[in-house]
Amino acid sequence: MKRIWLAITAALIITAGAAFAQDVRFNFDKNTDFSRFKTYKWVALKDAKNPGDLLDKQIKEAFDAQLTTKGLTKVDGDSADLYIGYQVAIGQEKEFTSYSSDWGYGGGWYRGGWYGGGSPGGGMTTGSTSTIYVGQIALDMYDSANKDLVWRGLGSKTIDPKAKPDKQQKNLNKTVTKMLKNYPPVVKK
Repeated sequence: MKRIWLAITAALIITAGAAFAQDVRFNFDKNTDFSRFKTYKWVALKDAKNPGDLLDKQIKEAFDAQLTTKGLTKVDGDSADLYIGYQVAIGQEKEFTSYSSDWGYGGGWYRGGWYGGGSPGGGMTTGSTSTIYVGQIALDMYDSANKDLVWRGLGSKTIDPKAKPDKQQKNLNKTVTKMLKNYPPVVKK
């Protein structure tokens, strides 16, 4: 019985960890030659919500650090090869978690054949709800020559307004690193 409870506890912990895992994706224009991009400039995207001065600074610093490792240089003038902007969205989801304590009490196959013993519905189901803050960040890269979107990265479960500042920065850095891992993209022919 103790092994069953340990297995159940481990399964619940793994499930909870998966529920909070970051999801990072990207997409790009396959007809774009990314090797020609050497410089970038931050731009404000129309209708993008401002997350606040401190978070704005943290987001840009996290991306600046990664973009530098990718061979891009930040410039202030309009001569940049790429215009880069970001958007954030912070929302809430309700999560309901339940489990049953009816483990093996009831009908089923046993060593001697079918056993119909036990009472139906004799177990107990326990549940709880919690609020999960889902903070997404999207990074857009535009070719400055024709203002076309050429690359977009999206990270979810990144920004949590209730997290402590060091945890917030750690999540942000982790997402940005994952998001730009495959930049510049390799076009498969």
